[in-house]
Order: sequence, then structure tokens, then C-alpha cells
Amino acid sequence: MSDTLVVNEIYLSLQGESTFAGLPCVFVRLTACNLRCSYCDTAYAFTQGRKLAVVDVLAEVNRLAQPYATPDATRPGAESASAPGSSRADIPRLPLVELTGGEPLLQPNAIPLMQCLCDEGFRVLLETSGAHDIGAVDPRVRRIVDLKCPSSGEAARNRWENIPLLKATDEVKFVIGTIEDYEWSKEQIGRYGLVSICPLLFSWVAPLAAGQQDKSLKPVPPGHTALSRRELAERIIAEALPVRFQVQMHKVIWDPEQRSV
Repeated sequence: MSDTLVVNEIYLSLQGESTFAGLPCVFVRLTACNLRCSYCDTAYAFTQGRKLAVVDVLAEVNRLAQPYATPDATRPGAESASAPGSSRADIPRLPLVELTGGEPLLQPNAIPLMQCLCDEGFRVLLETSGAHDIGAVDPRVRRIVDLKCPSSGEAARNRWENIPLLKATDEVKFVIGTIEDYEWSKEQIGRYGLVSICPLLFSWVAPLAAGQQDKSLKPVPPGHTALSRRELAERIIAEALPVRFQVQMHKVIWDPEQRSV
């Protein structure tokens, strides 16, 4: 097997989603995806990228992470971590590292890359569409697994066999743009008992900017009723759902079409 990956971009920013939102994170965006979700805002990663050796990807991650490599005594949380009963494992090394895409699991060498990053002490996140087997991913990786809702146009691609593989350290994300998505998501949470497995994310679909509307994306199925972010938040509150509402923080800070943020 070649020890290379096709990489779209590697950059340092803030984690905009998940339970780690707001923390510094090095993003490794891999090229290619076999889904065409209606709301996809990274269609440029379908084909754009360059081939890099795994060792070169690791070197770039470490270069971007270098400013955070402070001595233990000055690291945030070092004092509290030394207190009786505290655990160093509870304090993530910064920056986080996330593999995203595209779809990282389309490239076999994403698996050894994540293992190497874990071996080097990074807290590693994997953002995956939920259409591929997550079983081979290093158990130290926090897997953020989509369950594709109906408005994505790709709900038929959900790999339900992944659900028994989920652990408490994983997260399941529902990207919700319509009332039909919301009702469907509630149904899946109840059907599979997801609340008792891991954190659940309800992520509101931000409308695509003109430059993000790739012609290859699936249309929203007919008969759907759009749901605003406020309406989604208010439904979660009114129905006392044990989920985490989220918006894409990076789109609030920067222009929605800006890359490498």
C-alpha cells in the first residue's frame, strides 16, 4: 500500500462544531467524497487536492501545533491536573487534530495517520459521513458520525451497522434543515436508544452561499418545510430533547465562503 494521502488542505483554526467547539484545532481535510448532500459547503474537496506522504502530513500538523508545545508547568490546567484525584487524561492536548473532508474513510491511509497522531499525544477527532465502516478507527479517536437526515438527499446511505460500534467517547450528528429532518432525527434517537450511548448533536443547516452551490449536490426532496435556527432551538427546548444544539461557529466568525478557517 502506498503511504500517501490526497489532501485538500491542512490548517490551524478553531473547532467550530462538536462538544469541542471553540478549541484550537488543526484540520486535515482529505480529498474525495462519495456523497452529495444537499447542504454540502465543501464541494471543493470532492476533487481538489495533492498527494502527500503520511510522514509529511504528520510534519505539517506538528509544525502548526508547535506554538502550543509549552512545558507542562505552564500548560493550561497543569496545576489542577496535579491535584489529588485529578486526571491528566481529562485535559486535551492542544491543539486538537481533526480529520475531515470530503470523507476521510475513503482513503485507507487515514487509519494509520490517526493512529500516529494518537501515538504523538494529540486528541484526534474524525468527522465522517456515517456511510462507511468506523470499526477500524483507532479506539483513541473521537468519532463524530453523521446520521444523514432526509433533506440531505443521502439518507439511504446511512450505515446502520455503525451504531453498535459507537462508544461513549463518540458523537452522533444530525444536520437538520427541515421539520421532516427534525422529526426523523427524534425517531432514530428513540429507535436506537442513542441518548444512552454518546453525545448527540443537532446541527442547523446554514444556507449555502452562491459560490458553494455545486451542481452535483442532491436537491432537497419535495414536500420539505424549512426550519430556521431559532425554530430548531425552540423545538429542542419545548420538547426537552437531551441533545446539543449547534451552529457552525466558524461561519459566525468568518465569511461563510472563506476556506482554511
